[in-house]
Amino acid sequence: MNKQDIQNQKRTGILTKIKALLERHRLGELLVLKGLLTPGELKHALVQQKSGGDALGRILVQQRMVSQRALYKALGQQWTMRCLAAMVGLFLTFSSFGIKSARAGSIKDVPAQMSLVSAANPAFTAIRTFPPLFGTEERASSNLEPFTKWTGMFKRFERSMAQPHGQKVIGSWQREIVSYRGLPLEQMADRVNSYVNKTNYIVDNRNWGKSDYWETPIEFFDRGGDCEDFAIAKYVSLRALGVPEERMRIAIVQDMIKDIPHALLVVYTDSGPLILDNQTDRAEKASRVTRYRPIFTINRHAWWLHTKPSATVVASR
Repeated sequence: MNKQDIQNQKRTGILTKIKALLERHRLGELLVLKGLLTPGELKHALVQQKSGGDALGRILVQQRMVSQRALYKALGQQWTMRCLAAMVGLFLTFSSFGIKSARAGSIKDVPAQMSLVSAANPAFTAIRTFPPLFGTEERASSNLEPFTKWTGMFKRFERSMAQPHGQKVIGSWQREIVSYRGLPLEQMADRVNSYVNKTNYIVDNRNWGKSDYWETPIEFFDRGGDCEDFAIAKYVSLRALGVPEERMRIAIVQDMIKDIPHALLVVYTDSGPLILDNQTDRAEKASRVTRYRPIFTINRHAWWLHTKPSATVVASR
């Protein structure tokens, strides 16, 4: 067995353990392990789920077996484990094979199909440097293949754009944001953040019967959504207004105050990154935001793994 085979075997073994860990921590089992649900109650709810087809979380809340707050917290912990497992797997991919070849070409620039601009805004010149986000170091990869929720969203978005209902939603959406054309990037981002944040916040489990679903903007404006859906709608809105994708990234972060994962949009302006967050009405400079620790960021061209700085920088006297 050569060195490469040994590395692959180790990597497969670790990923198998991660998969087993996740399978042992499905939502119902998590609630039982936390003492919030008895095995008998879980069995009863699973029987109802099988016969009625409703989401398990909805059954548990409706029958008052678990409070809505406890359910959301468990879902957040479940998502955290999945994010960490995905990051470990991707980190191992980096370690074994280095940065993968570009696959961004397989994702169409779907948002540009609803573009509201005919000429580039002079504020959107190429950006040369990307300041560290929340003080972290980042490592880039152009391999987007593992991010199926992200790539799948673009495919569904393109299909729905061709449908009469999708065209109706897009028309209404465009009429709302067309007045932001030509604004400086900071003002445009702030207006988009405020507009998108007016949509109802609804968790995926209630909206789609699953714990993690990345909506197209058409689905979002139709049905409401959760944090990553707000971020995606802002990303696509700004792209339709001519903002280059190199200036935008969806960020999956850990909210250190609520101790749950969260998603937001980062917009890189010439004066530094802005944070567009469904928890705040105004776009904020990243330098003023202290509650988040980034896990990874992504756009249509690449993704970035964020880690703590490898060396401590000592301030000069």
